[in-house]
Amino acid sequence: MAIRAAVITVSDRAHHGDYEDRSGPVARNALAAAGFDVAGIVVVPDDVAPIQEAIRAAIADGARIVFTTGGTGVAPRDVTPEATAALGGQELPGIPEQIRRRGLANTPLAIASRGLAVAIRDGERSALVVNAPGSRGGARDAVAVVAEVGAHVVGQLDGESH
Repeated sequence: MAIRAAVITVSDRAHHGDYEDRSGPVARNALAAAGFDVAGIVVVPDDVAPIQEAIRAAIADGARIVFTTGGTGVAPRDVTPEATAALGGQELPGIPEQIRRRGLANTPLAIASRGLAVAIRDGERSALVVNAPGSRGGARDAVAVVAEVGAHVVGQLDGESH
């Protein structure tokens, strides 16, 4: 059975219809190609509360991997890592480190991403939440890393041994 994944695009412009969401569809398609069962894309503004609500809703809906795109830079409204961290959970620093490493092969700007990966338990449910950059390349790099380790992390959240 495929692991259920959700994609959340964090972008004021995409949320307001001023800009086409480009990274969300890349992430959704890449996750599906990697064998994940992917729900539709949710687009939220760059605000902590809607980001957290979307993450919680995805977990409540059964997503085991919640993949966010956007809001990982240093612009004043880039708050995705803060919203994710405030939900609590166990940070997995190796995942975003590997995402940045992959990105650096294509652009020096990858080093500026502040994305996190956090294992979150919300009542009876648990999920891996990964913050990816809002670029198409950043989304592809992040999905490649999640495809390598996502099933292992979900298995550990479910109590499987190494």
